Amino acid sequence: MLLKNIKDPKDLKRLSIDKLKELASELREAIIERVAINGGHLASNLGVIELTLALHYVFNSPRDKIIWDVGHQSYAHKILTGRLGQFQTLRQYGGISGFPKIGENPHDAFGTGHSSTSISAALGILEAGAQKGEDFKVIAVIGDGAMTSGLAFEGLNHAGHLQKNLIVILNDNEMSISPNVGALSAYLQKIMTGDLYTKFKKETRSILGRIPKVGEPMLRMAEKAEGTVKGFFVPGMLFEELGFEYVGPIDGHKIENLIETLERFKDFSRPVLIHAITKKGKGYSLAEKNPCLFHGVGPFDIETGCQPQSQNPTYSEVFGNCLLRLAREDKRIVAITAAMTEGTGLTDFAKAFPKRFYDVGIAESHAVTFAAGLATRGLKPVVAVYSTFLQRAYDQIIHDVCLQKLPVIFALDRAGIVGEDGPTHNGAFDLSYLRHIPNLVVMAPKDEDEFQDMLKTAVSYDGPCAVRYPRGRAPRPPEDRELREVPIGISEVLKDGKDILIIAAGSSVSYSVEAAKFLEGLGVSACVVNARFIKPLDINLIGNLAGRIKYVITVEENTVEGGFGSSVLEHLSELNIEGLKIKRLGIPDRFIEQGSQQILRRNLGLDAEGIAREALALLGKREKASRLL
Repeated sequence: MLLKNIKDPKDLKRLSIDKLKELASELREAIIERVAINGGHLASNLGVIELTLALHYVFNSPRDKIIWDVGHQSYAHKILTGRLGQFQTLRQYGGISGFPKIGENPHDAFGTGHSSTSISAALGILEAGAQKGEDFKVIAVIGDGAMTSGLAFEGLNHAGHLQKNLIVILNDNEMSISPNVGALSAYLQKIMTGDLYTKFKKETRSILGRIPKVGEPMLRMAEKAEGTVKGFFVPGMLFEELGFEYVGPIDGHKIENLIETLERFKDFSRPVLIHAITKKGKGYSLAEKNPCLFHGVGPFDIETGCQPQSQNPTYSEVFGNCLLRLAREDKRIVAITAAMTEGTGLTDFAKAFPKRFYDVGIAESHAVTFAAGLATRGLKPVVAVYSTFLQRAYDQIIHDVCLQKLPVIFALDRAGIVGEDGPTHNGAFDLSYLRHIPNLVVMAPKDEDEFQDMLKTAVSYDGPCAVRYPRGRAPRPPEDRELREVPIGISEVLKDGKDILIIAAGSSVSYSVEAAKFLEGLGVSACVVNARFIKPLDINLIGNLAGRIKYVITVEENTVEGGFGSSVLEHLSELNIEGLKIKRLGIPDRFIEQGSQQILRRNLGLDAEGIAREALALLGKREKASRLL
């Protein structure tokens, strides 16, 4: 076995091409076996094995810097840079991250987890080296649809202007998470037949170069015309107009060709873009056939590809089914996603209403402003996006939607603790960055039935609103009933009590109800309120309850800095209730590491026992609280 002898990328340089190919097979096997147990990103990693080997064979990491865009294709990179022994801990609590992470290993030159940042970051690293008189190479590996984002082109534009020797690898597998969309993607696909052009150019130069006197001027004339001809065959004109030397397309699975190309251009005097064609899921037939399913996958059986099933739907599936139901009744509803059709549960909607469904690519800012434009003409756009990715469109939410009071609905998937994907994917900030925006209603359902009612409410509401919901499966299948609108700004008392008031938002409600049962067993009577609305807050109910129950705890899966609890605190401070004591529970002011949702909630004190323990401590019953440790 070759893999166990690779302790550092330098070890690759002693291997022959045939041995590198053998090592590629071992890497694929190791990644498939571990992802089948831990879950993770499979298809994207299998597609870049040869590219990773070639990069580490030619360049000298960590002196040379390799930046992996998105980062979910860095598993082979991690293994080859001394982390084979830790690979069993991939995405586990206390283990290695599923994404590049600066603090984890010196070979991880830049932390990534969101899309399209590699070129800008790589250019900054390269320029910093120039400023300090340092000599190293910088390579940005961008793909998986990241070129559909404007940020990538902002980086390309600046790199072309600076004319430094940045190397960009365009890993073209025709996919992001969902199949790529847009004019650029179609343009790149056309050049899959580019071998004809490359072969024609090479043979023509060879023939002309052998003709004395006549050949040389004809060759210069041909090169002058090349730019015009190339525009019909490859996207070279696009990248070369931005100041890059365009190379390719080349086969991203032929190690010898990759190494030859990288060697040829590693000391190039100006920016170069190498276009490599790869296959997502390469080497594992099930992932090759269904790369969307095996993009981000839970534990699965390697032979069949099957994952453990639950009868309860995920919240993403509840959302997709409910929106499909509402869209059949209301023709104004259109759905928008940013390259996350499957992830947000919109696959069936896209099939049922192809003309009312828009996948805009990895372009969250555009998605929001596009939705605003649709809303001006009487449509009801629903922007389905992960909470952590909506951060990329913050200005558009304020300026293009809320300022103009347009009825755009934000469906915030994966809000709160996400789990194994770690700090880049936890939806920890949406309540804080949304609740202070004027004109915006913000909702958080306690369960799958209330979630559907809130979607109904959002569609009926004549203004911007957001509904945030967690990752994972619903407690039970939704009820088969008529959907009801939830009165805007009205919360509900789930359990009355007299000793302490627990006000919870969203997924924290069920843990708060369970905590109240713990407390009841210890002789403490807890009142539990399902806030339902973060904005507008039901201060009438909350104020009345706080007036008679002077001990108050707020619970949320959001940062406590400026979140739901802060809103309750702000409003109650205006009421000047004498003797009031308040404790806010939520995500502390730090980024939360990867780990299972259960472990992370327990560590953060956001499970039932943690909430009960904090309630007892606030009441001064520390002896009873110690029983829950």
